[in-house]
Amino acid sequence: MHNRILVLAPFGRDAKVIKEVLAPRQIEIHICADAASLVEELGKESAGTIITEETLAQDLVDSLRLLLGRQPPWSDYPFVVLAARQTVRRSDRARLALQELSNLVLLERPVNPDTLASAVQSALRARRRQYLTREHLAELQQSKHSVERLNNDLETRIAERTVDLASANDRLMHEMVERERVENSRVQNQKMEALGRLTGGIAHDFNNLLHVVTLNLQLIERMAPKEDRIRNFARQAKEAVERGSRLTGQLLSFARTQSLVPKLHDANELIRNMADLIAISVGAQVKLSLALSSGPAHVVVDAAQMEMAILNLAVNSRDAMPKGGSLEIRTDIDAGYTGHDESGGRAYPLGAVHVTVRDTGEGIAPNLLSKVFDPFFTTKQHGGTGLGLSQVYGFARQSGGRAQVNSELGRGTSVRMSFPLSPSQEHEVAGREMQAQQPMASGQPAEILVVEDDPAVRRSMVESLQVLGFRVREAADGMAGLLELENGRPDLLLVDYLMPRMNGAELIAQARGMYGDLPVLMATGYADMNDVERLIGPQSVLPKPFDLDTLAKAVATELRQARPASDEVLQPPCQKT
Repeated sequence: MHNRILVLAPFGRDAKVIKEVLAPRQIEIHICADAASLVEELGKESAGTIITEETLAQDLVDSLRLLLGRQPPWSDYPFVVLAARQTVRRSDRARLALQELSNLVLLERPVNPDTLASAVQSALRARRRQYLTREHLAELQQSKHSVERLNNDLETRIAERTVDLASANDRLMHEMVERERVENSRVQNQKMEALGRLTGGIAHDFNNLLHVVTLNLQLIERMAPKEDRIRNFARQAKEAVERGSRLTGQLLSFARTQSLVPKLHDANELIRNMADLIAISVGAQVKLSLALSSGPAHVVVDAAQMEMAILNLAVNSRDAMPKGGSLEIRTDIDAGYTGHDESGGRAYPLGAVHVTVRDTGEGIAPNLLSKVFDPFFTTKQHGGTGLGLSQVYGFARQSGGRAQVNSELGRGTSVRMSFPLSPSQEHEVAGREMQAQQPMASGQPAEILVVEDDPAVRRSMVESLQVLGFRVREAADGMAGLLELENGRPDLLLVDYLMPRMNGAELIAQARGMYGDLPVLMATGYADMNDVERLIGPQSVLPKPFDLDTLAKAVATELRQARPASDEVLQPPCQKT
């Protein structure tokens, strides 16, 4: 029933044509004979409604208003309205009737079949996300009832075990407090997990939009190389897209559940890239300033965990300044910092990079400073899991560094993370990138199979690969991609992750069963990629949105790793402009 579309188009051949267009796309169509039958069907499960404008009489609009007003909070029922060609201005009555349907797509007839199909598929995707939200809310409600039941059971046991001795009462009280704290932490973790799954689904579609914009802007630049104004406009638009992509990526990194691999990063660059996110998180009352070292501060860390640690510290500082204040994030390179490992040796052979988060907040009492890194310890009276600073401490230690806190009541708090300074490897990285871009052999252009369910994204990827000189086949979903694989082995499979009927991970597993050595690239804007990285490795995941250069490097690298240099079909002969 989640795939069922209601149709109210009683005049002419509209209903029959709509069914002929959508039925081949595996969309269940239910044609309503009149307004009364539509209202009756709306009381059952359905994913959306297609309705012609001329059927929107006042009685039907009143009935729809009542139905939509009774929607649960998670629901925003979609409508696709087929409007008549407007040779005259639409009447006030018709305009008000359309306004009653808040979530609608208005298509003027005659409608292109692909346009109608795309609008209906978008409505289906949106409705599926609403159903996922309903499931997540039900899970949260079930968890809440479970916690309440456990708390009730605990209170009952405490009441039954009341004893006269004061020591026994103390033990029971301690057990109750600890149990409540653990249960609250469990509920919070479940909420965050559900929110992460929901955010990942929404971000998938948002990253698809950014991806289409990015690739089309680059195509515009390449097709108008002498038009400086056009190139300038495209460049400015790309910068805005990159900023939106960066913010989305940072938010998604905090919802990740997979273990990420530490790599060489410039701590200054990481902090600059997340400055906007920090400013939004701490609010307008807190003045944020960056004091970064003049030279690069190279450290080997997990970038997502580094960003999470800094954001945790920034949010703690915000909570310590309820009336506002100043927040400074600084980096220092201390070449003389040695430290000592457990054997007494030098733990920082090249020195250290200090990352310090300092605020002008309320400060921490001296008798509590030794406990701030303990799990579940918190100074916040309301809320707070007591895990933020312990996660910061654990991350610093796992990265070969350490964390220290200094605070004075009424004068603020300073938390410093120290990491071993690492040598720059820019020349090695640049050499590897240049090698990845160099053609390895001449001959016939490589053939790439693109599997993507979003038509706009698929079209932009196909056109971009063709501009880069590759031969391209395409498929609209996982099942169609499987049929293309049966028709012939491509040189590379480029596949989206989140698709109906068969997701990208399932398609890759099928493809590897048919062609064990088939090179694969997963292009996705989805956050939780545990299954994919276990299947193909993190180096074969291409996060959306990506530009032409990133696409060209990723494709060239996969083809080069899959075939020896003597093979003929590896690279396109040239890149088109």
